[in-house]
Amino acid sequence: MCFIDYSKAFDSIDHNKLWKCLEEMETPLHLVQLIRSLYRTQEATVRTAYGDTDWFEIGKGTRQGCILSPAAFNIYAEKVMRNAGLEDCSIGVRIGGRNINNLRYADDTTLLAESGKDLEELVLLVKKESEKFGLYLNVKKTKTMSTAAATNISIKIDNEEIEVVEDFIFLGSKINRDGDCTPEI
Repeated sequence: MCFIDYSKAFDSIDHNKLWKCLEEMETPLHLVQLIRSLYRTQEATVRTAYGDTDWFEIGKGTRQGCILSPAAFNIYAEKVMRNAGLEDCSIGVRIGGRNINNLRYADDTTLLAESGKDLEELVLLVKKESEKFGLYLNVKKTKTMSTAAATNISIKIDNEEIEVVEDFIFLGSKINRDGDCTPEI
Protein backbone atom coordinates (compact mmCIF):
# COMPACT_ATOMS: atom_id res chain seq x y z
CA MET A 1 0.00 0.00 0.00
CA CYS A 2 1.06 3.58 -0.58
CA PHE A 3 0.05 6.43 1.69
CA ILE A 4 -0.06 9.51 -0.54
CA ASP A 5 0.74 12.92 0.88
CA TYR A 6 -0.06 15.92 -1.30
CA SER A 7 2.00 19.08 -0.84
CA LYS A 8 -0.30 21.84 0.44
CA ALA A 9 -3.36 19.82 -0.58
CA PHE A 10 -6.09 22.20 0.54
CA ASP A 11 -4.18 25.25 -0.69
CA SER A 12 -3.81 23.76 -4.19
CA ILE A 13 -7.49 23.42 -5.15
CA ASP A 14 -8.10 25.50 -8.27
CA HIS A 15 -11.53 27.10 -7.91
CA ASN A 16 -12.38 26.99 -11.63
CA LYS A 17 -11.48 23.30 -11.80
CA LEU A 18 -13.53 22.65 -8.66
CA TRP A 19 -16.61 24.31 -10.23
CA LYS A 20 -16.12 22.16 -13.33
CA CYS A 21 -15.79 19.01 -11.17
CA LEU A 22 -19.01 19.84 -9.34
CA GLU A 23 -20.89 20.37 -12.60
CA GLU A 24 -19.48 17.21 -14.25
CA MET A 25 -20.51 15.19 -11.19
CA GLU A 26 -24.05 16.50 -11.67
CA THR A 27 -24.12 18.49 -8.45
CA PRO A 28 -27.41 20.42 -8.38
CA LEU A 29 -26.86 23.90 -9.80
CA HIS A 30 -28.16 25.66 -6.68
CA LEU A 31 -25.50 23.90 -4.57
CA VAL A 32 -22.74 24.81 -7.03
CA GLN A 33 -23.91 28.42 -6.92
CA LEU A 34 -24.00 28.37 -3.12
CA ILE A 35 -20.43 27.08 -2.87
CA ARG A 36 -19.23 29.53 -5.55
CA SER A 37 -20.80 32.41 -3.63
CA LEU A 38 -18.66 31.52 -0.59
CA TYR A 39 -15.51 31.87 -2.67
CA ARG A 40 -16.56 34.72 -4.98
CA THR A 41 -15.43 37.57 -2.76
CA GLN A 42 -12.22 36.09 -1.38
CA GLU A 43 -9.48 38.68 -1.47
CA ALA A 44 -6.16 39.10 0.27
CA THR A 45 -3.27 41.47 0.72
CA VAL A 46 0.25 40.67 1.82
CA ARG A 47 1.97 42.76 4.46
CA THR A 48 5.67 43.18 3.70
CA ALA A 49 8.50 45.22 5.17
CA TYR A 50 7.72 47.81 2.49
CA GLY A 51 4.00 48.01 3.19
CA ASP A 52 0.89 46.17 2.09
CA THR A 53 0.44 44.91 -1.46
CA ASP A 54 -2.62 45.74 -3.50
CA TRP A 55 -5.63 43.56 -2.80
CA PHE A 56 -5.93 40.54 -5.11
CA GLU A 57 -8.55 37.87 -5.73
CA ILE A 58 -7.83 34.38 -4.41
CA GLY A 59 -8.37 31.71 -7.07
CA LYS A 60 -6.91 28.70 -5.27
CA GLY A 61 -7.35 26.91 -2.00
CA THR A 62 -10.21 26.00 0.26
CA ARG A 63 -11.29 28.11 3.20
CA GLN A 64 -9.37 27.22 6.34
CA GLY A 65 -11.65 25.81 9.03
CA CYS A 66 -14.69 25.66 6.73
CA ILE A 67 -16.67 22.43 7.11
CA LEU A 68 -17.05 22.27 3.31
CA SER A 69 -13.28 22.18 2.70
CA PRO A 70 -12.77 18.41 3.23
CA ALA A 71 -15.83 17.69 1.05
CA ALA A 72 -14.50 20.03 -1.65
CA PHE A 73 -11.19 18.20 -1.58
CA ASN A 74 -12.99 14.82 -1.76
CA ILE A 75 -14.84 15.94 -4.88
CA TYR A 76 -11.62 17.21 -6.44
CA ALA A 77 -9.77 13.97 -5.58
CA GLU A 78 -12.66 11.86 -6.89
CA LYS A 79 -12.30 13.55 -10.27
CA VAL A 80 -8.55 12.93 -10.22
CA MET A 81 -9.07 9.21 -9.49
CA ARG A 82 -11.77 8.87 -12.16
CA ASN A 83 -9.61 10.60 -14.75
CA ALA A 84 -6.69 8.35 -13.78
CA GLY A 85 -8.94 5.39 -14.66
CA LEU A 86 -8.92 3.83 -11.21
CA GLU A 87 -12.63 2.90 -11.38
CA ASP A 88 -12.01 0.56 -14.31
CA CYS A 89 -8.48 -0.49 -13.34
CA SER A 90 -7.91 -4.19 -12.65
CA ILE A 91 -5.10 -3.39 -10.19
CA GLY A 92 -6.13 -3.50 -6.55
CA VAL A 93 -7.11 -5.98 -3.87
CA ARG A 94 -10.27 -8.08 -3.86
CA ILE A 95 -12.46 -7.35 -0.85
CA GLY A 96 -16.00 -8.71 -0.67
CA GLY A 97 -15.95 -9.52 -4.38
CA ARG A 98 -14.96 -5.97 -5.35
CA ASN A 99 -11.68 -4.57 -6.58
CA ILE A 100 -10.46 -1.83 -4.23
CA ASN A 101 -7.42 0.22 -5.25
CA ASN A 102 -7.85 3.45 -3.31
CA LEU A 103 -9.19 4.60 0.03
CA ARG A 104 -9.68 8.31 0.68
CA TYR A 105 -10.77 10.64 3.42
CA ALA A 106 -10.25 14.34 2.72
CA ASP A 107 -6.57 14.64 1.76
CA ASP A 108 -5.60 11.20 3.12
CA THR A 109 -5.25 8.85 0.15
CA THR A 110 -4.10 5.23 0.27
CA LEU A 111 -3.46 3.19 -2.87
CA LEU A 112 -3.75 -0.61 -2.68
CA ALA A 113 -2.29 -3.32 -4.93
CA GLU A 114 -1.28 -6.98 -4.74
CA SER A 115 2.32 -6.40 -5.88
CA GLY A 116 4.98 -3.73 -5.75
CA LYS A 117 4.94 -3.48 -9.56
CA ASP A 118 1.17 -2.91 -9.61
CA LEU A 119 1.43 -0.40 -6.77
CA GLU A 120 4.07 1.55 -8.67
CA GLU A 121 1.78 1.65 -11.72
CA LEU A 122 -1.06 3.03 -9.58
CA VAL A 123 1.18 5.63 -7.96
CA LEU A 124 2.44 6.86 -11.33
CA LEU A 125 -1.11 7.00 -12.75
CA VAL A 126 -2.33 9.03 -9.77
CA LYS A 127 0.75 11.28 -9.80
CA LYS A 128 0.33 12.11 -13.49
CA GLU A 129 -3.38 12.90 -13.19
CA SER A 130 -2.98 14.76 -9.89
CA GLU A 131 -0.49 17.13 -11.47
CA LYS A 132 -3.04 18.05 -14.15
CA PHE A 133 -5.20 19.30 -11.27
CA GLY A 134 -2.36 21.17 -9.57
CA LEU A 135 -1.83 18.54 -6.86
CA TYR A 136 1.74 17.37 -6.28
CA LEU A 137 2.89 14.35 -4.31
CA ASN A 138 5.19 15.15 -1.41
CA VAL A 139 7.73 12.35 -1.84
CA LYS A 140 9.27 12.98 1.59
CA LYS A 141 5.93 12.35 3.35
CA THR A 142 4.50 9.72 0.97
CA LYS A 143 5.20 6.23 2.37
CA THR A 144 4.78 2.62 1.26
CA MET A 145 4.18 -0.45 3.36
CA SER A 146 3.82 -4.11 2.47
CA THR A 147 1.76 -6.58 4.44
CA ALA A 148 3.63 -9.51 2.87
CA ALA A 149 6.84 -10.33 4.75
CA ALA A 150 8.85 -11.21 1.64
CA THR A 151 7.73 -8.28 -0.49
CA ASN A 152 10.21 -5.53 -1.19
CA ILE A 153 8.67 -2.36 -2.56
CA SER A 154 10.81 0.09 -4.46
CA ILE A 155 8.92 2.98 -6.00
CA LYS A 156 10.59 6.11 -7.32
CA ILE A 157 8.96 9.43 -8.07
CA ASP A 158 11.11 11.89 -10.01
CA ASN A 159 14.19 9.75 -9.22
CA GLU A 160 13.49 9.89 -5.49
CA GLU A 161 12.59 6.65 -3.72
CA ILE A 162 9.47 6.53 -1.57
CA GLU A 163 10.31 5.40 1.96
CA VAL A 164 9.16 1.91 2.98
CA VAL A 165 7.84 1.86 6.57
CA GLU A 166 6.97 -0.86 9.09
CA ASP A 167 3.95 1.04 10.43
CA PHE A 168 1.96 4.15 9.57
CA ILE A 169 -0.58 6.38 11.31
CA PHE A 170 -3.69 6.47 9.11
CA LEU A 171 -6.74 8.44 10.22
CA GLY A 172 -5.52 8.35 13.82
CA SER A 173 -4.82 4.61 13.96
CA LYS A 174 -1.36 3.12 13.81
CA ILE A 175 -1.36 0.19 11.41
CA ASN A 176 1.56 -2.15 10.88
CA ARG A 177 2.75 -4.69 8.31
CA ASP A 178 0.82 -7.47 10.06
CA GLY A 179 -2.44 -5.57 9.60
CA ASP A 180 -2.66 -4.88 13.33
CA CYS A 181 -4.18 -1.53 14.21
CA THR A 182 -4.88 -2.01 17.91
CA PRO A 183 -2.49 0.64 19.24
CA GLU A 184 -4.62 3.78 19.05
CA ILE A 185 -3.00 7.20 18.93
